Parts: sequence; C-alpha cells; structure tokens
Amino acid sequence: MGTKKHFKHSSHSKVATAGLPESQPQIESALRETGIDPDRLSILQLGLHSQFTAVPPWLRRLLFGLSLWILTLLAGDSFSQLSSSLQAGIQLGIGLIILLAACEVLVSATERLAERFHWNHYTAGTLAEILSTTPELVVIAFIIPVSPATAFVISLITIYNNALVFSLYSYFLPKDKQGKFLMPTPITEAGTQILIGGGAIGLILGLVMLTLNSAEQAKSSFSATDLVFVSVILLAIFAVYLFKLITSYAKEETEVRESLSMSSSDIEARLDMVYENIKPTSFATIVMLFVTGVMGSFIGGHEVSNFAAIMIRDLQVNPILTALILAIFAGMSEYVILWQSHRKREYGIALANAFGGITQVMFLVLPCTLLGIAVYQSYFNLSHPDLPLEFSVSNTFLLIFLFPTFYTLSSLLEEDHTLGILDTTIMTGIFLLLIILLVSYGGIS
Repeated sequence: MGTKKHFKHSSHSKVATAGLPESQPQIESALRETGIDPDRLSILQLGLHSQFTAVPPWLRRLLFGLSLWILTLLAGDSFSQLSSSLQAGIQLGIGLIILLAACEVLVSATERLAERFHWNHYTAGTLAEILSTTPELVVIAFIIPVSPATAFVISLITIYNNALVFSLYSYFLPKDKQGKFLMPTPITEAGTQILIGGGAIGLILGLVMLTLNSAEQAKSSFSATDLVFVSVILLAIFAVYLFKLITSYAKEETEVRESLSMSSSDIEARLDMVYENIKPTSFATIVMLFVTGVMGSFIGGHEVSNFAAIMIRDLQVNPILTALILAIFAGMSEYVILWQSHRKREYGIALANAFGGITQVMFLVLPCTLLGIAVYQSYFNLSHPDLPLEFSVSNTFLLIFLFPTFYTLSSLLEEDHTLGILDTTIMTGIFLLLIILLVSYGGIS
C-alpha cells in the first residue's frame, strides 16, 4: 500500500481525516459501527496544489483570452471586414476562453475567502458552486437585448444538457462490488425533493400555456408580471433548498464529530485539512480576484452575445439553433469544476457539482433570466420582436419535458446510487427526443 499523505498535525488529529482520502481504516470502521458511511460523507479539500505555482493556469488562460480580445479591438476595420461566420467563430472562441478563466478566478477567490474566515467546507463549497454560475448569468444578461427568446431557451436547454452530463458522468464513476457508487446523502434527500418540485413546476407552466393557447379568448404570451411571479416562486424554492442543503451538511458533520468524540483541536485540525491546498491570501488580493472574475465575465459575456447577434441578425440562423449552440457552451464552467474534482479523485464532490448544475440552472439561472426579460420588457424595449415571450411550441416543449426528465432522475436516484447503463440510456433518449422535436417543430407558432 502507498504511504498516507502527511499532515502538519499531531497524531491525535488522525480522527479529523474522517471522510477524506487519507482516512485510516480503523476510523472508517468506527464510523460504520455508528451507522455512518464514510464513503458518502460530503467533506472535501478545497483547491488544487497548482495554486501554489507562481502563475496559476487560470491566469495564463485569462491573459491569453484578453490578449486575443485586445487584438480584435486593435484590428478595428480589418476585423469587421472578415466574413460574418468567421467573426462569430472568433468572438465565440475568445468569449469562452475568458469565461472559463473567469469562472476559475471566482471559485479560487471564494475558496481563499473561506480559508481566511475558516468557514466549514459545506458553506464554502455551496458558495463556490453558486458563484460559478456568474459567467453564465452575465452571458444571458448580454443576450437578452439581442434576443430574449434565445436567452430563455438557453437557460432551459442548459438544464437538459446538465442532466445528461450528470447521467453520463455518474455511469462512468468507479463502482463498488454491488456495481454501485453511493452518492452523498444531501443529494439523495434534498436533491430528490427539488427535482420533483422542478418537474412539477415545468409541467404546470407547460399545461397552462397549452390551455390558454387553445381557449376562445386566448392568451398567447407571458406578461412581465407573469415572469416576475414565476421567478419569485423559483427563487424562494432555491433559498429553502440551500438552507436544507447546508443544514444537512452541518448535521452530517456534527454526527461525525460526536461519533469520533472529536476534541476542539481535532475540529480545528479538520478545518486546516480542508484548506491545506489553499494559500493564505490577504483580503485585498481576494477582492482583486473577485473584481477580475466579474470583469472577465462581462468581457467574455459581451463577446458571446456578439456571436449570438451575428448568428441571428446577420446569418439569419434560427434562434433555437443558436440557443442550442450556446447552451452547449453555457455550462462549460460547471464541467471544468467537475473535471478538476474528478482528477483529484473527489468523486462525490464532482458528482455534487454535476447535480448542482441541474438544480442551480433551474432555480437560480432560469428565474434570473425571467427577471431580466421582465425588466427589459417593462423599462427598455417593449417593442422588441421577441417580446412578450410567446407560448410557442419550442417553449412549451422545453417546459413540459422538465417533468419526465426530473421525474426519471428522481425515480432512478431513490435507491441512493448512481445510474447504470439502462438508466443512462433512458436519460440520453429523453434528451435526444427533446432535441429532435425542437429542431423539427420548434419553429411552429
């Protein structure tokens, strides 16, 4: 067997490693005797060892993306004389490079802030996941003036993309002797509940749209008030979900500490281990990182919105197809975090990020998108050709399909394990069916 990773703590703090890769067999056995599965604990070590390097990888990528962006600005007329398709491709590429780097900057800043204040790992991880959606929200904010309908479709299709990623990733995780990979308890509890709620809301909205569209005195679009009302409901559910998630993490951690009779020094050592890979950072540097991440998000979001404008206005590409293209890239920040966690063999954390990509887009990104459209419709441009949002076939499909997608996921997760080949095939089939229907009939009013 390989040697255990050495910590700068005394031997009495060995119990503090419970749930971490360095945990010793006797500690895990003690937890199992009290009914706690150490493999399902949500504790993680934040950060990567690469953050100790002089120039972190995200900084190199950010500087590269910003250099390309500056070159396009300096090119001026020369760049504008390129073909529309080439301009769109260049701006999409630059935007994505900057956005991915900006996401990493924001996550790194959050981890450093958590280390400075010694927050518990569950609070730090939850905040980092939420802030990782900032680039996505900025992209949608820039796209709303170009095409509110496209912004709405992007937020919904991204949910399906993330559901597919979750299904595929969970299938390829290492399994135990029973062919299962047990997931963190908070996912199988609060996560299953919020999937049921999301599917029900999607089905209700879709059925309302169908009913109103077919009524004698038909209402065929969402008013700004409708959008605000739906947004408030979704955000309220998200707030309660976060509360339940964090309290579930806290309860789990309390049970571990009590089961192992951890002393105050053990608890302190446990927190030190969580932040072992995070370099102590001054508050001024953390603020600078947050500002850098936000600025990068705005520059990258603007470039991506330029891509959308060229696709829709100049190339006359179907807004639904444009939304499909952008939705594929919209979740790239979550996929990067997932890959980084997987590379560190923190499979439970990677899985939680993959699952968070579903719930956060549904209950945070989507309502923020609806609020943005409502504000734009009410105060900026009521005469925009995409406004008010119509009860179109594509919008109806996207909302109604949330129910079978979320219902299938919640049903498959009832046994607390990740998906098998049949489960993954079912989820992939639902996703492909939706895409085929959208491409074939999405343009029908």
